[in-house]
Amino acid sequence: MYALVDCNNFYASCERVFNPSLRGKPIVVLSNNDGCVISRSQEAKDLGVKMGEPYFKQREWFKEQGVQVFSSNYALYGDMSRRVMMELSTFTPELEVYSIDEAFLNLKGFEKHYDLAAYAEQIRQRIKQCQGVPVCVGIGPTKTLAKAANHLAKRHKDSQGVWVIDTEEAREQALRNIPVKEIWGIGRKKAVTLEGAGVETAWKLTKRSVEWVSQYLGGVVGVRLLKELRGHACLQTVLPQEKKNIAFTRSFGKVVTCSDYLEQAVTLYASKAAEKLRQQGSVAGAITVFAHTQRYSLAEPYFKSSTIELPSATDSTLELVKAAAAGMRGIFKEGIKFGKAGVILSDLRPNQHVQIHLFQESTVLEHRGLMQALDSINTFWGNDVVKVASAGTNQQQREWQMLNQLCSPRYTTHIGEVLMVR
Repeated sequence: MYALVDCNNFYASCERVFNPSLRGKPIVVLSNNDGCVISRSQEAKDLGVKMGEPYFKQREWFKEQGVQVFSSNYALYGDMSRRVMMELSTFTPELEVYSIDEAFLNLKGFEKHYDLAAYAEQIRQRIKQCQGVPVCVGIGPTKTLAKAANHLAKRHKDSQGVWVIDTEEAREQALRNIPVKEIWGIGRKKAVTLEGAGVETAWKLTKRSVEWVSQYLGGVVGVRLLKELRGHACLQTVLPQEKKNIAFTRSFGKVVTCSDYLEQAVTLYASKAAEKLRQQGSVAGAITVFAHTQRYSLAEPYFKSSTIELPSATDSTLELVKAAAAGMRGIFKEGIKFGKAGVILSDLRPNQHVQIHLFQESTVLEHRGLMQALDSINTFWGNDVVKVASAGTNQQQREWQMLNQLCSPRYTTHIGEVLMVR
C-alpha cells in the first residue's frame, strides 16, 4: 500500500500559518516578477480566479473582491515544505518527496497492524498541529491509485481529507468517479483523444485491452499506467538521490543593459548554487552561465551561454563566482536588453573524492573552513548576511532583482523577520 500526502493550496496555506487574519479570505500567490497566479485558496477558487491569470489584468478586480495578493516567498515555502517532509518521514521507513507539496509514503505491510484510514487521519492531524498546513491523504495498492484516492479526498468534503482504496469494490467505486483527464500521467491532449474514443472515466480505461491502451497511450508507459489502475504496482518508491545538476536562474525585474549589473546577478546566482552544492555534499567540475532577452520582447532575440571547465572540482563560492563572472564577460553585448540570466553547476561528484590537479594549486580544502563559516552565519542570521562583494549592495541589486513587492516576511529563515507577538 502507498499513501500520497498532498498539502492543500500549499503556498496560500503557508501564508495563513503566520497570519491567522487571512483565514476565510481569498488568497492568491503570484509567480516570479509578480506575473501570474500560481496558487489560490479555496475562497479564491470559489470567486472564479483561474490559474495563470495575469495579475496586471485583475489587479483592480482583486481589490474590489478583497482578494489578498502575495508575491512568491520561496524561502518560506521551501522551509515549510522541509518541515512537513521531516514530519512525514516519521510515519514510514520509505518516503519519496514528489514535489514541494506532495510525498509518497510506502506503507507495505502496515495494513496488518494498522487501520489505514485511522493512520491517515493521524498523519493529517500531526501535520496540522505541528506545521499548521492542511493536507489530504489518499491510500491505494499502487502509486497511481493512491494519487486517485487523494483526488477524491480533496473533492469530497464528507471524506474529511482521507480516502482509502483497499478492496476491489473501493477501486471500482473510485475509478468510476474520476474523469480520465484527472488520471495521473494523462495530459490534456491524450484526455481529449480518450474521450473521443468513448473513454470518459478511469474505470472505462481499465476495461480496454492492453493492445488498445498501448496504441492510444504510447506503448510501455500506457501499459504501465493501465496495470497501476488495475491494482498491480509497477512504480516503486524513489528514494532521495543527489542531483546531477544544480541550477539557479531568475528573470530580472526590469531589463538589464549594464555589464556591472549582469555580473552582479550571476555572482549572486553562483553563490546560491554553491550553497546548494555544499548542502548535498558535492563539488562541481564545470559551470555554465547564460543570459538572454525577454521572451516576448519585440526586439530581435539574443541568447548566449558559456561553459567553463574548472581546473579542479570545487564547492568554493569564491572559485565558482570567479568562473561565472569570467563566463558572463563573454556573453554581455552592448545594446542588448537582457531579461534573464542563470547559472548551472554540472559534473557533480562527492566532495570526499576531489581529484587535485597536478600542476595547479587547488583551493577546495583551503576554502572549506571559510565556506562552513559562511553557511553557518547565513543559516543563523538570514540569507546573504555575508556575501561576496561582487554581488553588489542591496541598493544596487534593486536595479535588477525580480519584482517581489507583495512578499510576506521570511518567518522561519530570517532572524530579523520572525513573528512578533504583542
